[in-house]
Amino acid sequence: MIYPIVKYGDPVLEKPAAPITTFDDELRKLADDMFESMYAAHGVGLAAPQIGISKRIAVIDVTFKEDPNGKIVLVNPEIVHTEGKLTSTEGCLSLPEFRENVTRPRKVTARAQDLNGKTIEVTGEELLARALIHETDHLNGKLYISHISALKRDMIKRKVRKLIKQGEW
Repeated sequence: MIYPIVKYGDPVLEKPAAPITTFDDELRKLADDMFESMYAAHGVGLAAPQIGISKRIAVIDVTFKEDPNGKIVLVNPEIVHTEGKLTSTEGCLSLPEFRENVTRPRKVTARAQDLNGKTIEVTGEELLARALIHETDHLNGKLYISHISALKRDMIKRKVRKLIKQGEW
């Protein structure tokens, strides 16, 4: 099932998501639906709050279906190590049409659980590092615009308010 992507301004995006304690077929179905929704929206990562579900699960595929082993599911992730810095353009499915340069760690290690509740660690560099930290931020109620200047953030917020007024958001 393809879920619609929740857009910036929805309160679900700005509050920490609830930890997952039950690892069952319902959770596996949610992960499958999240991949389907992410691919339909042409993203490389998606956190459950972005589809209106306040649970600590995120999916990532920086290969965008090119590598069958590229699919990553993170349940209850925490960032446990970061290294270096990399500034690159970043966007978000919940803020379509907006992209800004954001400085993030070049290398990131996340500790999470898989769909069976087993602890896993995923380490990524560059785009995967960015996706790991971006999606974990979502689960903590933060969007990438919290990492840009107040001036740029206010400009985006003004544009979004204008789009809402025009009925285009």
